[in-house]
Amino acid sequence: MMSEQESTCTKSSVSIQNIEKTPKADVSLRSCRNYLSTRLSTLLSIPASKGKNGIKTFNLKKAITSMSLHHWNLFWHGFWAWTVDSMDFFCVSISVSDIAKDLNTDVTSITWGITLVLMLRSVGSIIFGYCGDRWGRKWPLCVCYLLFTILEIATGFVKTLNQFLAIRSLFGIAMGGCYGLAAATSLEDAPQVSRGFLSGIFLPGYSLGYVLATAFYRGFETTQFTWKALFWFSAGPPFLLLIWRLSFGELEYFKDLYEAKQLHNQRVKEAIKARELGISTDDNEEDLREITFWSELKETFRAEWPMLIYLILMLSGTNFMSHGSQDLFPTMLKKQAKLSRNALTITNVVVNLGGCFGGIFWGQISEFLGRRLAVILCAICGGVFLYPTFFKHSEAYIIPCGFLLQFAVMGAWGIIPIHLTELTSKSSLRTMISGTAYQLGNLASSASSTIESKIGSRFPLKESGDDAYDYGKVMCIFMGCVFGYLIIVLFLGPERFHTSIKTDFMLEEEDVDSNYELDRVLSPVPRSHFEGKIRVIHKE
Repeated sequence: MMSEQESTCTKSSVSIQNIEKTPKADVSLRSCRNYLSTRLSTLLSIPASKGKNGIKTFNLKKAITSMSLHHWNLFWHGFWAWTVDSMDFFCVSISVSDIAKDLNTDVTSITWGITLVLMLRSVGSIIFGYCGDRWGRKWPLCVCYLLFTILEIATGFVKTLNQFLAIRSLFGIAMGGCYGLAAATSLEDAPQVSRGFLSGIFLPGYSLGYVLATAFYRGFETTQFTWKALFWFSAGPPFLLLIWRLSFGELEYFKDLYEAKQLHNQRVKEAIKARELGISTDDNEEDLREITFWSELKETFRAEWPMLIYLILMLSGTNFMSHGSQDLFPTMLKKQAKLSRNALTITNVVVNLGGCFGGIFWGQISEFLGRRLAVILCAICGGVFLYPTFFKHSEAYIIPCGFLLQFAVMGAWGIIPIHLTELTSKSSLRTMISGTAYQLGNLASSASSTIESKIGSRFPLKESGDDAYDYGKVMCIFMGCVFGYLIIVLFLGPERFHTSIKTDFMLEEEDVDSNYELDRVLSPVPRSHFEGKIRVIHKE
């Protein structure tokens, strides 16, 4: 007589599908040579030229109408999370001179507060990314909001430089967790056809945060507490976002992902139990593996490490591009261009509105041209406006040329969220992987403002005062180098245009309108649902 346990297992006889593991990344000389030989052809292989399926990618009406109220709620929440995150960050950049004066130090010392935030964001991305991939996107994001609220209030009460730097360091950890969670909230549940359009709107929230910081700084500048009042006020928006996020549940994508993991692991356990009881199964069943955080992390690094290196290189360039053109820009306008308070406010607002419009425009254009080509064109266009923006110190040049410069800079950034989502599509640890890659890029570029400030201090403008330096010259040369670097990296990089964000073990059809892919990383990982994972099939 069989035991009850044996009988149960026999009723649902189990077979093990013999599946080959996902291959390691192939970085052999031959593979690299073949890969490099396709860089130009894949770059110029425009999706919209691929017949009807390609043209469908440039359908703005469909992108909008495919969105439900649920999708819009998620998107706008993620958008405002990123906007508020940016606003809180730029509160320092916009008021750096005032903070330095009150704390009896110099501008370069205060810019270390910016540098520390950028350096420690990678720590936050790992911590909050891990939590987001394990327990969901909701509660880690709520913790970020709570930390933002507390730390912004605390910043307004600092009395010394060391206190200021300590508070901003903690803020960097909280900020590091926000991007990956906010991007996931905005894009993961959205229809595939809408993601390029939404990506173009999402990242310009960074520029909108700059605009809001500038506008509110102007409002508090003449008050008793000046920059301190700005930080106290900035604690309010994240608290409102916390209340908003508590009003709705977890993302459907994460629910499906979690359920798929549980189902897979349950089937593996049943198959192992059947084998231990001597119940017949298919041959070659050695590789029964449960899906865990560490197994997924190991699998991702084993198969996708060239991609991870590329992501860091790409995001280092894009972060150098934004921070190099933005962080010291208000100081240049105030100290070198000698703009009045009203002119300074108007210039900062108009210039960064260019970033908002650029992200929306180029995000949709990337659906037509592909992600790599669109970013490269942004870098080229941005380079055209460097000289008039940083060398012509009059509103007649700075405002329109700065507008077009940020139109290009944040246009490139408008493409990054969807490009990053597609490039990390093979891993269920997308929040941590994409967030960490983004923040490591921030880490690499963390000293942008400090470098520009330090080098700029070697070019004093005697006629403009003791604390005036030729920041414009330094920023122009710096940005020219960054644009050149970014063009090279994107030219050499891969692209997974319109690839599904569903992981293999989720056992769902790919939600794509077009299977067209511009390229893959050095060793293509097959898209089959059954490669790289061991599945247990129940037969009634």
